[in-house]
Amino acid sequence: MAQASQEFGDWPLKRLMTEVVGSGPKSADDMDREQAREAFQRILAGEPDQTTLGAFWLANRWKRNNSEELAAYTDVMREESVVTAEPEADPVDCGANYDGKDTSAILGVGAGVVAAAAGTPVVVHSGDRVPSQKATPYKHVLEELGVRTELEPGESADMVDETGFGFYYQPAFNPVIDDLFDRRDEMGVRTFVNTIETVANPANADVHLGSFYHLAFAKKMIDLVRESDRLDYSRAIFFQGMEGYDDIRPGYTKVAEWDEGEDLEDYEIETAEYGMDMEREDLAVDDIAVDSATITAEVLSGDREDHFADAIALNGAFRMYARQDVESLDAGLERARDVIDDGSAQAVLEDLQAF
Repeated sequence: MAQASQEFGDWPLKRLMTEVVGSGPKSADDMDREQAREAFQRILAGEPDQTTLGAFWLANRWKRNNSEELAAYTDVMREESVVTAEPEADPVDCGANYDGKDTSAILGVGAGVVAAAAGTPVVVHSGDRVPSQKATPYKHVLEELGVRTELEPGESADMVDETGFGFYYQPAFNPVIDDLFDRRDEMGVRTFVNTIETVANPANADVHLGSFYHLAFAKKMIDLVRESDRLDYSRAIFFQGMEGYDDIRPGYTKVAEWDEGEDLEDYEIETAEYGMDMEREDLAVDDIAVDSATITAEVLSGDREDHFADAIALNGAFRMYARQDVESLDAGLERARDVIDDGSAQAVLEDLQAF
């Protein structure tokens, strides 16, 4: 419910629009940390009217948020919305874009299961047809595989500890953000909420694996992690995933890697270097949820040896590498193929289905 503006500071969204962010992409100023915090506190409280909120979101998109603003928004989200449930395992937090894919297969379920079978616990989180794209997310692939998804955070943590793979459902662990669904949908374009929800970190993981479209944005996200008071990542890897998702692209993929106390390192992954001669079109599917689930099940059972099998193994290896459970992608790839061949990956999927 809306709260009276006097319960906040001196910066209602309309004033921020007039005096700071609303003058256009070239002349707008950035907010300081306290201004950004107050703005998002007001938004989460339902205080701004619809027109002002839409204008503010669009102004932020025009001018482009800096890392300080994004860190402030993230901290408010963590303080006022995110319900964390920390498993005993220390998983890799995979924060794919919540608005999903609409062209290529979602490989992260298979990759996460492979990593879990190899001893690297993995957490994924998503909503359900999130704006603006409202395409297929993790949730629907898991459901097609017969895995429960509408879990409370404590159940999600138990899933990680019992199987090595866990799914956290946004309406349950990030309910105030979920309450913004209709207003985000009416915008018709992405807002900064699409950015910060991917680092909600409901499992309080130490390692984050995320995706980006351009290297400059990856650097901004790593600066967000550095500047946040509420995120405790000690390691973060961002890469140019397919459709902005956490799947390595066939061909060339740019990667940005950061460890606490160290400078960011960027490098490239070439799938051809791992004996994988494939193009993006080779991973396209017609029905994202159904086809991704079918492909995942066939790869994990060892019944499929094609580009999809290679891609799932490589992405599983990358999750092992992200948590530093293997020294290289080559070592991780060998381990990934071993757990598929010996039935361990299939066993994890069966445990998930029985959970």
